[in-house]
Amino acid sequence: MSQSAGQRLEQYTIKHPQEVLIVTVEIEGEPDQIAIFKGFSSSLMRPTAADPDVPVLPETAVILTIDRVASPYNPQAPHYLQQGLTWQEMEPLLVSAGV
Repeated sequence: MSQSAGQRLEQYTIKHPQEVLIVTVEIEGEPDQIAIFKGFSSSLMRPTAADPDVPVLPETAVILTIDRVASPYNPQAPHYLQQGLTWQEMEPLLVSAGV
């Protein structure tokens, strides 16, 4: 069984703990922004389920952009490594990380 986009992004951050991914998505027609760091995802705009088995980034989500940000993440002054990546632009980074 192949991993979902959310699982792949979480695995990427485990292998790159110096990065935080800020993923801008649309979930069921509603905008959301998800921070992914060291294998964990958390919504920045809505409540995140306490159950880790409930995906923050559902498979039905449409990924709009992905920002790579240096850790530690400071929302007031983020240090961007790359901004506005599409899923297609992120894919080679995931492949090179083995996820």
